[in-house]
Amino acid sequence: MRVTDQPPNPLIVPAPMPIARPLDHALRILTKTADHGRLWMGVAAVGALASRRTRRGAFRGLASLSAASLVSNALLKPVFGRRRPDPERTVIARRIGELPWTSSFPSGHAASAAAFATGATLEVPWAGPLLVPLAAAVAYSRVHVGVHYRSDVWAGAAVGITVALIGRAMWPVKPWGPALMAAGNAPALPQGEGLTVILNGASGSSDGAADSISRALPKARILEWDPSTDIDDLVDELPKAFGVAGGDGTVASVAQLAHDHGLPLAVFPAGTFNHFAKALGLDTDAETVAAVETGTSGMVDLATIDGVPFLNTASIGQYPEMVRRRDKYSDRMGKWPATAYAILRTLRHEKPIDLVINGEKHPIWIVFIGNGRYSPRGLAPAWRDQLAGGVLDVQYLRADRRFSRTRAILYSIIGVARLSKVYGELEAGHVRIESLSGAKPVAHDGEITDPKDVVELSISDRRLIVYRATS
Repeated sequence: MRVTDQPPNPLIVPAPMPIARPLDHALRILTKTADHGRLWMGVAAVGALASRRTRRGAFRGLASLSAASLVSNALLKPVFGRRRPDPERTVIARRIGELPWTSSFPSGHAASAAAFATGATLEVPWAGPLLVPLAAAVAYSRVHVGVHYRSDVWAGAAVGITVALIGRAMWPVKPWGPALMAAGNAPALPQGEGLTVILNGASGSSDGAADSISRALPKARILEWDPSTDIDDLVDELPKAFGVAGGDGTVASVAQLAHDHGLPLAVFPAGTFNHFAKALGLDTDAETVAAVETGTSGMVDLATIDGVPFLNTASIGQYPEMVRRRDKYSDRMGKWPATAYAILRTLRHEKPIDLVINGEKHPIWIVFIGNGRYSPRGLAPAWRDQLAGGVLDVQYLRADRRFSRTRAILYSIIGVARLSKVYGELEAGHVRIESLSGAKPVAHDGEITDPKDVVELSISDRRLIVYRATS
C-alpha cells in the first residue's frame, strides 16, 4: 500500500464539515419562515390588499389553514405519536437546529401549506400556479431538513387538501363572472348609438354615473328619472336598448320598461350593492360598456310580486329588517359576522308569524323569496348560479321546532342549513303567501312597501334580454 504525507485530494475525501449548498440554505429559510403559518399569513396579507377577489381567496386560505392545523396538530399527532427521524442521519448542512418535540405524523407544515394553497386556489384559480409549487416546496423542505419522513408529508398534504375541500362543501365558493342564462340576441351598439340610459335623479350617485357613461358611450342618450313620476312618461321614442344606472330598485323599474317593449337592458353598477349587475358579471361601468359595444347578451327570468317586477329577492315579515341590519354592518364587520349579528338582533326582538305558503300553514320567523335558486342555503343566501331556471326559491325558518333560532344560526355558520329540519324550502313558478298574523311589511330588491296580508309572486312567461359580461 502506498503511503504519502501529502494531504488527500478534497474531490475524493469530503471535508469534515460539509459545505451547505444554495438549495440547503433556501430550504432551511423556507421551512423556518413557514413556522406557525407566518409565510401564509404574509401571502394572505398581500392578497387582502390586492383586490376583492384575492381578499376572498386569502380569507378562505387562512380559514382552511386554521382548520387543517387544528386537525393535524391537536387531533392526529397525539393519536399517532410517531418519533421524529434520527437527526444524525441528516447531513449537518441541512439541519435546522433543535428537533421539534411534537409527533412526526402527520406533518403540520405540509397540512397548513396544502390547506392554504387549495383554499385560496378555489377562490382565485389563477393563483394556483403560484401557490401550489410554494406549498410543495414547504412540504418537501420538512424532509430535506430531516424533521419528517416522506409519509408524514404526504399524509399532511392529504389532510390539508381534504379540509379545504370539506370547507368548500360547507361554504360554497361564489362563482366569478356571469351566472348561467339563456342565449340572448341584443344588438351591438358602438359608442352607445341607439342606447337610452335612465338614471335615478334622486340618487346621489347619478351625477358621477352620467359623466362616466357619457365619456365611454358618447352617442348614448341619458335621461334623469324622478321616481315619483311614471317612468313611461319619460321616454318619447323607443331606442334600440335601454340602460339603467342606480340601485336594484331603479334597475327593476327600468327592467319592466324594457321587458314591456321587448328591448334589451344594459345595467351600469351605480348603486350601493348592485346585486343584479354582479349576477350578470358586471362589476364596473367598463364591463357594461364592453358588453353593449359587442352585443354580448343573454336572457333572464323576470319575477313579479303583485304585478311589480323584482330581479333579485322579495320577502314578507322580518327578513327586510334583517337585511337592513346586515348591510349596515357588512363593511365594518365583514359579511358573515354582520349576518350573524343581524340574525341575532332580528330573531331576538321579533315574534314569529303564521303564514300560509301555497296552501300550507307554517309558523315562521323569517321568509325569503329569490328570483332563481340562491346559495348558500340558510339565513344568508347570497348568489345564484342560474338566472333563467324558471323558479322562485322560497326559504323560511320554522318556528315550530325546539330551539329553532339557535339551531338555525349554528347550522348556517357551519354550512349545513340544507340538512336541518328547522328550515323549509319550496321551488315553484308561482307562490301565494297569506299572513294569518295581520298585514306585514313587504320588500323587493331593497324597496320596502306598505304592509300586506296576501302577496302573489310569479315568474313571467317572457324573459328579459340583458347585456352581460363578456367572460
